[in-house]
Amino acid sequence: MTSPSPLVELRSITKRFGDFVAVDAVSLTIASGEFLTLLGASGSGKTTTLRMIAGFEPPTAGEVWMDGRPIHQLPPYKRDVNTVFQSYALFPHMSVWDNVAYGLRRRRVAKPEITQRVDAALAMVHLEPLAQRAPRQLSGGQQQRVALARALVNRPRVLLLDEPLGALDLKLRKEMQLELKHLQTQVGITFVYVTHDQEEALTMSDRIALMRGGRIEQVGTPREIYDRPATKYVADFIGETNLLGGQVRSVAGTRATLDVEGQRLEAPVPVGSAGVTAGQAVWLSVRPEVMTLLGDRPAPPEHNTLEGMVEEGIYAGSLTKLRLRLPSGTTLVLHMAPTAVAVAPGQRARVVWPVDRGVCLAA
Repeated sequence: MTSPSPLVELRSITKRFGDFVAVDAVSLTIASGEFLTLLGASGSGKTTTLRMIAGFEPPTAGEVWMDGRPIHQLPPYKRDVNTVFQSYALFPHMSVWDNVAYGLRRRRVAKPEITQRVDAALAMVHLEPLAQRAPRQLSGGQQQRVALARALVNRPRVLLLDEPLGALDLKLRKEMQLELKHLQTQVGITFVYVTHDQEEALTMSDRIALMRGGRIEQVGTPREIYDRPATKYVADFIGETNLLGGQVRSVAGTRATLDVEGQRLEAPVPVGSAGVTAGQAVWLSVRPEVMTLLGDRPAPPEHNTLEGMVEEGIYAGSLTKLRLRLPSGTTLVLHMAPTAVAVAPGQRARVVWPVDRGVCLAA
């Protein structure tokens, strides 16, 4: 059985501003109904990529396809997409209801249908009681919902969102992350979402395309990106990790034997990873939450161990961060339950983690 054609397809799109290459030959497919996030640091090319899908920036090279046809030469208003910006861009002199109705009126939709669709859109974002208020009378989260309703009322095939939660405080941003994901699932519209916030991307996305220097570093589900990063950059950018330098002794299938900190350790190798061959320098990435203290017990089978000196334990509410200095001077960070056995600074301790919870990355 063949898989369905992608709804949106980027075919080697490039964007240059003079001598600066903002997006460099990016290819990506986006399925119908998918929540895909373009994640990256400032200057990674994620917003420029979004703007090329929207039609606000023409690609210097390459093509944008939608529904099996090229759209990169079409103006924004002829593309079946809508964009929600961080600034919301609401009309201050219009009520909430009129802001949402604006696009339908411009398209000369019949009045009864406008009423039905606007009321439904406001109900979807829980703003019916505020329909006659002005934008200045709303909180930041409420304004963001108006911007969403205004985009959704047009029933676009694709909704593009450029850091729409960036202006909100942390607590409200976390609430809106869950609401946005629920809303996307409810309406079934394809979302392409831009953010620099790793936690936001992990929380909301079906897939993440992590960008760096105008290129895509890795595409995958949140779990794939987090548990099986393809490069050192991905491992270091997504969440928190321990990166230990080492050298490959041997590779058997998808597992490598490594010399790390004077110890022989093992780790999985990402499929298709180049540079992980005998004698090569590599990085071993291990997430802080998969490490535990071993005590005087022998290590279980299929586990790696390292020993070091406890530097400090930092209480952080739901967890304690333990810092352990290895003989080389490298510091390991462990995330432990606050109820875990306490160890004092200056005390020697052994840490252990399952072999398959680390990952060996080419240096």
